[in-house]
Order: sequence, then C-alpha cells, then structure tokens
Amino acid sequence: MRKVGGALALHVDGTFASFYRPGSARSGPVWDALAAPLAWLPPARRRSVLLLGLGGGSAARLARALAPRARIVGVEIDPEVVKAAREDFDLDSLGLECVVEDARSWLRRTRARFDLVVEDVFVGRGRAVRKPDWLPEPELDRIAARVAPGGLLVANALDEAPRVERAVAERFRGAVRIGVSGYDNRVAVGGPAALDAPGLRAAVRASPVLRPALADLRFRTLARPRRGTRSRPR
Repeated sequence: MRKVGGALALHVDGTFASFYRPGSARSGPVWDALAAPLAWLPPARRRSVLLLGLGGGSAARLARALAPRARIVGVEIDPEVVKAAREDFDLDSLGLECVVEDARSWLRRTRARFDLVVEDVFVGRGRAVRKPDWLPEPELDRIAARVAPGGLLVANALDEAPRVERAVAERFRGAVRIGVSGYDNRVAVGGPAALDAPGLRAAVRASPVLRPALADLRFRTLARPRRGTRSRPR
C-alpha cells in the first residue's frame, strides 16, 4: 500500500492493482474504462454486475455510483488483497458480495447471469503480468454465458489485446475497443448489435460521473470477424 497525496495505491506482485480517492467514485482511467460501459445500459438494465478480479474495488466503486441499487458480485483470488481493500479502501461500504475464490472455479459452479460482466483477471509479476492460460480461450465462452440477454461483457487486456478483442467480437454482435491514454491497457466491450463506439462515447459524455474521463478514453467500433464467427444473439 502506498500513499499518493490524499489517495492510496495498492500494488500486488509489482503491478498497480487499485487506486482509492476517498470521497470520489472514480479511481483512474483504466477503472473508468472497465466500468464505463454500464452507462450505456438504460438504468432499468443496471440491475446486476459481476467483477472477476475485484482487486481493491476500484471498478466496483464506480459501478456502484452508476448503479446504486444493483447487485454487485466481486470475485478475488487473493485474501490479502480483500483484507487490504476492507481495511484501507472502504470496500464494505459498497454493499457488494465479495467472493474469495479463483475466478475459474467460481465460474464453473455458478449459473447466475448479470447485466454487466467485467473480466479483469491477470497473473504474473511486474512487467511479466499477463492473462492466465485459460483466457481468452477456452473460458471466455463460460464468462460470456454469464451475461444476461442484452447485457455487456467487458474484458481488460495488455499484450493479448488483439486476441481478446477478436474473441469478444466473435461472440457478440456489437463490440467496441476502449483505449486508455498513458496506459497499455485495451478494454474490449461486447454486447447487442446496437453497441458501437459513438453510442458508448455519448453515454459516457451524458454521465455526470464519467464525463471527466472522456479526455483519457478512446473508443473504436470493432469489426466482426468474417470467418469462424461465433457471435450469439445478445
């Protein structure tokens, strides 16, 4: 845990895992990108959120601001991270269901569906951080199955971004890339055919909470692969 001015930064295995500004729903542009697609859904469809890779709760905090009444489930493999989030990041104030378990194991026994599913799972240390061997293949199918009809899947990626983006575009009729200024992260968003970059950007602009994030986020509609498409009617 590191203090940065009046904020706290959580580093796990040499990677920047979470950021907390007391009194603010936003933590930084990467977490803005992960939670921002929730604004694209109409308020009546912001009923449930699943966060795979909860960390210190940075994305969860913004999700709670965008969906005050939603059921939010956060899955985190590291109990020490959850302990730090509860002690220093005020995690319990978010009213979420925290599951301390490997995301892959939890996915194999749940049947619940969510309006927004955020996949933010990484392994490794420092500059060697990467997606686990089971992502995007073969487990992205299992993750996509947790998305309710008309809902959204959000996947964070670094070097694997081209593979992750293609995998998301194969499974959903609408897909958008969110680039983050100053970071290597690229966030892929999959959803119904109506989902596109202009619409997602407009939803972010219309949100008083998210509007300041626009300067750091870049939106691009992803084309559906022409071959081997695996998209589903969502």
